[in-house]
Amino acid sequence: MRIEWPTAWLLFLTYLVWGAALWIIASWSIPAAIVLVALAVTLHSSLQHEVLHGHPFGIVWLNEASVWPAIGLFIPYQRFRDTHLAHHTDANLTDPYDDPETNFFDPAVWDKTPRHWQVLLRINNTLAGRMVFGPLIGTVAFLRDDLSQWRGRVWRGWLAHLPAAALVLGLVTISPMPIWAYLVACYAGLSVLKIRTFLEHRAHDSHCARTVVIDDQGPLALLFLNNNYHVVHHMNPTVPWYELPALYHAKADRFLSVNDGYFYSSYTQIFRRYLFKAKDPVPHPLWPRK
Repeated sequence: MRIEWPTAWLLFLTYLVWGAALWIIASWSIPAAIVLVALAVTLHSSLQHEVLHGHPFGIVWLNEASVWPAIGLFIPYQRFRDTHLAHHTDANLTDPYDDPETNFFDPAVWDKTPRHWQVLLRINNTLAGRMVFGPLIGTVAFLRDDLSQWRGRVWRGWLAHLPAAALVLGLVTISPMPIWAYLVACYAGLSVLKIRTFLEHRAHDSHCARTVVIDDQGPLALLFLNNNYHVVHHMNPTVPWYELPALYHAKADRFLSVNDGYFYSSYTQIFRRYLFKAKDPVPHPLWPRK
């Protein structure tokens, strides 16, 4: 059995930080515990992303068992796995119907959307709006879609999620951390994740050119496990997170040729450019209006 030790150790460290936040840090500082739990939730979600792509062990059930505790509470791992693997059909990227992770609307649907929802969704297309409102909007949309197709793999995914979430909530109730503080931390963790997904994909005639490179190796890149080298990941989905930067820099010209130069030098650049400015319209700019 192969073991990718950087990922295995990071899993251990994530649970260690999470446990320390609940049982030690929360006893003397609730705000500090919220920050640590939020970071653990963010990193745990990134590790779930690694697991669904076959890391860090060579056995599927062991990989999935390693991220089974639902410390982020809101999204079932199996549903994340199924929708994300569907998202990896690159020809469907940004498609308002066939890409489960798109933020674009069919323009015909957008035209019929009530005005107040249009205002909220336009705000959600700024980075600040995505961080503040995005977790709520995304979770509600996720639940709505699952309820609309409540059968087979959908209900089994939620059924598997319930004991994982119940275990976490049970531990929180007997820890020094209040439930309200834990829910705030989970929301904050989802908010940080929205920074990663904010501009991963763009509307473009070529599906190969829809996926970004953000050449950043700072704290956010670590929290996102280098998924900011997103076109590298889409072209090499089985490569582990710690090999993505080197793979990109070895063939940077090729990757930037494939994605037609969809590139940012850092997350700092993205914050400066899009914190209060929308990067894209909500209605898909290349979608027919009829």
